[in-house]
Amino acid sequence: MSHDPTVKGLGAPPEQFDGSGLRFLIVHARWNEQVISPLVQGAVSTMMKYGAKRENIVIESIPGSYELPIACSRMIAASQIQASANATDLMGASTLLADPSAATSPTTASAPTAPLKGPFAAVIAIGVLIKGSTQHFEYISDAVTHGLMRIQLETGVPVIYGVLNCNTDEQALQRAGCRTGNQGHNHGEDWGAAAVELGVKTQRWAKGSI
Repeated sequence: MSHDPTVKGLGAPPEQFDGSGLRFLIVHARWNEQVISPLVQGAVSTMMKYGAKRENIVIESIPGSYELPIACSRMIAASQIQASANATDLMGASTLLADPSAATSPTTASAPTAPLKGPFAAVIAIGVLIKGSTQHFEYISDAVTHGLMRIQLETGVPVIYGVLNCNTDEQALQRAGCRTGNQGHNHGEDWGAAAVELGVKTQRWAKGSI
């Protein structure tokens, strides 16, 4: 798809980031689904271009943007519980590996890789808020923005801000790349690239690598 040169987009990364060994989460609202769907698709396709496996991209839908902070917070916690449970299972399996009779058969060894069960490396929160004739837009936008920022600072898990705050339907459609011709740009693509980059970088930083 061609891009509108008047619309700002994410510049090329300084290096090629590899998301193949990482697990990601996309939480999206269902309000304004005509705009939401291409944003989610754009994020997923870009993450896969950066090596992320489709089975390692968890997608969760919620009613509206106001619910994004609680959903992201609880899903991050759930992934950490899964990681802990998976580590316990692996410790128990070590005794089986010591028994030759329990060795993995060639058929099992060649089976497709199962989805990752570790903690999420990064989260993308996607919602669309369109200004109306009341103060509803301002209250929701402010609350969601501060809520998502708080989650990433408290958990250490990057939360990519994928909430469009638009004055008109047309602005939202352009930012989802839904207009024909050289009009608009799918911001979901930028969010997918940012998720992989931040997922890789935060894991480096956690190991003390700068």
